[in-house]
Amino acid sequence: MKHIPRKRFGQHFLTDEGLIADIVRRIAPQPSDRLVEIGPGLGALTQPLLERCGHITVVELDRDLIAYWQQRSGVTVVASDVLKVDFAQIYDGKSGIQAAKTAQAAMNNEASTTPQTQKLRVVGNLPYNISSPILFHLLPYAHLVQDQHFMLQKEVIERMVAQPATAAYGRLSVMLQWRYEMENFLFVPPAAFDPPPRVDSAVVSMRPWAQPVALHPPLLEELVQVAFSQRRKILRNTLGRWLEEKGFSGAFDVQRRAEEVPVAEFVALAQSLSAPSK
Repeated sequence: MKHIPRKRFGQHFLTDEGLIADIVRRIAPQPSDRLVEIGPGLGALTQPLLERCGHITVVELDRDLIAYWQQRSGVTVVASDVLKVDFAQIYDGKSGIQAAKTAQAAMNNEASTTPQTQKLRVVGNLPYNISSPILFHLLPYAHLVQDQHFMLQKEVIERMVAQPATAAYGRLSVMLQWRYEMENFLFVPPAAFDPPPRVDSAVVSMRPWAQPVALHPPLLEELVQVAFSQRRKILRNTLGRWLEEKGFSGAFDVQRRAEEVPVAEFVALAQSLSAPSK
């Protein structure tokens, strides 16, 4: 299929056969897998995955590519902006088109959803201009996912897996490391794409923790956002005031910067704030 990449969709199609084979080997698809691909493009990953599994669900917004994939056997097409897709519906075998408040409801009440069938395996070469929003959109559905493998801007993956006391460590690091075990496993140069992006890329694997710390996710998100709102200032000036407003009376060292606080401490703080008052 001939298709001119559309800049507004952030389309950069992977063409390097060796790298495609490396990614497919890492995913190691099985015939029984429930694969979901975000942004199949021209099928660089889709085709080898489909050959191994026999069926794949794809999420696509480009109308020309939607028409192309709707004609293919073994492919279920969710014709939508991925940020509007309800992955719980895909898990349940439905359309995947999201009702207005479904994602937030899933995050608020994640533990109440008990998986009844095999979990999803989500893959994709994500549009770099909205990669972080996509990662946050998927977060409430982590309990329905076996694993995720994504092509992303190398800098974004470095932020995802960053350790405390580093420049890359921030809100994205904390929120994702609370919920996933992650590995940056493959470097991808610009020349591997058509058209070549202006940045280096990489591939990350994400496997949800089997038993994440129980807490109120929106509270953790708000806490972390406040903490990193002014990275250069000590937490007393940002998070300290926020904790006072919340009536927090426990112990937490606010005489340090947000980047010095390990994920486990942010999570423990959110957990204590999530606990019902006695």
